[in-house]
Amino acid sequence: MKIEEEIKSTVVLAISKKIILNILYTQNVINDKFAEILKPYDISGEQYNVLRILRGQKGCPANMCSIQERMLAKTSNTTRLVDKLLLKALVTRNVCPENRRKIEVLITKKGLNMLNELDPKVVEHEIFFSKNMNTQELESLNELLEKYRNQ
Repeated sequence: MKIEEEIKSTVVLAISKKIILNILYTQNVINDKFAEILKPYDISGEQYNVLRILRGQKGCPANMCSIQERMLAKTSNTTRLVDKLLLKALVTRNVCPENRRKIEVLITKKGLNMLNELDPKVVEHEIFFSKNMNTQELESLNELLEKYRNQ
């Protein structure tokens, strides 16, 4: 369905506006479906992102700054996200022995187990949104989105 139909627009939209609306609308559709996957685990997409970042550390602690730099949503409140994950025992947080101003965050076994359980569901989610495009179309879409974003 065209974006004008989705948002029930009655005016002709400029192509630049259509692109922005299409990207934002698509992002919301993807996020809504992803939130459904995460709901039984009582975590948000941003919390999931933090857990993925920490798993990628392969057992080494990450500081708040390095987590923030790798977040998809750069405006995320990393401290608040880590606090929520801490309450769920999905991460640990300790003061760095060499630099007491630095906080080190590690994913727990419980956090790793949750991600392992979520992995196939996330892959299924990704495939779902790619299923009506061939590999060449997907590669082109990715290149175009990167070109569009990197102004």
